[in-house]
Amino acid sequence: MHNLKTPCLLLDIARVRRNAERMSEVARRNGVRLRPHVKTHKCVEVARLQTAGHDGAITVSTLAEARAFARAGFSDITYAVPIERGKFADAVEIARLGGIKLNLLTDDAETVKALDAAAVDAGLLFDVFVKIDVGTHRVGVETHAAEAVEIPRSITNSRKLKFAGLLTHAGHSYDAKSKEEILAVARHERDSMVELAERLRSQNIDVPTVSIGSTPTISTIDHLDGIDEIRPGNYIFFDNFQATLGSCSFEDTALTVLAAVIHKDKTRNRLVVDAGAVALSKDRGPVGLDPACGYGRVLDIDGNETGMRVTGLSQEHGEIDAVESGAFDNLKVGDRVRILANHSCLTAAQHSHYNVVEDGQIIDRWEIHRGW
Repeated sequence: MHNLKTPCLLLDIARVRRNAERMSEVARRNGVRLRPHVKTHKCVEVARLQTAGHDGAITVSTLAEARAFARAGFSDITYAVPIERGKFADAVEIARLGGIKLNLLTDDAETVKALDAAAVDAGLLFDVFVKIDVGTHRVGVETHAAEAVEIPRSITNSRKLKFAGLLTHAGHSYDAKSKEEILAVARHERDSMVELAERLRSQNIDVPTVSIGSTPTISTIDHLDGIDEIRPGNYIFFDNFQATLGSCSFEDTALTVLAAVIHKDKTRNRLVVDAGAVALSKDRGPVGLDPACGYGRVLDIDGNETGMRVTGLSQEHGEIDAVESGAFDNLKVGDRVRILANHSCLTAAQHSHYNVVEDGQIIDRWEIHRGW
């Protein structure tokens, strides 16, 4: 690892495999489809580990991801951001790659009309989910709103759109302060979606799929009765946020940033490393649970806790205050540390590849497919 150029990503493959298998077992035990969200890693090799033993369905957050994974052989892809007219042409292009099922979603009645017209012009059929808001209040229609029935009916009556079902993401689970609060959000996510699906079916609207899932909710849910599909993503790596939140243990976290010490200030007990905002992101993490979380936990080269945190960031510099840490005395300029970032999804997106680690050795290099 001392020969790697820093900052760079280290991926503990044993932990990745363990995380993948644990979520696979959740899906199998509950009889639901696992459609993992690949935005966390944007990596074909990781997606293959996640979908092994399943039907290969994945979720993406950009059409660039959809294109990259389609070309890598993934043929059932849900683009989990409401489609808008400026992206119709890209969606058509991907759907024409051959053998690709590209599922779209919307929460807007006018978009349904425009998308149907575009599909007619292209001679394609799109499966379209309706995005439901179960409490995050970012996008989606609320379950009690008239649009929660009207939009599915409009899709069902379209010429070249097929109503794929209901889809939600309980992103507000990240604001929970305990496992009990996460479980309450998870149960509400599940129950409100099942109730809406039953209401649509009572009005003769077929609901093929009820799709839910965030890493916190799926990691704590007690059962998934009435649910067809789950779409967690962060679970494959986890991060400081998830471990602090209680979705996992720190021993489950698989992604760290390797950084070099570039300055040591003995007067102020401060270290500076070459991993700044463009290597870690500026996600503040679980400040509600851990006000001192900073921008990541500092580990030694072997991945052991040092007790230090990244307390400040500029573009290329990370500052580490080490007032109460004995690790400070043992580090010198040129030494390497590993940083467990607050949000692995944003951190991974800053880099071009993973250095895959097994038994302390670099065994491979996997590309990250970025782009918009």
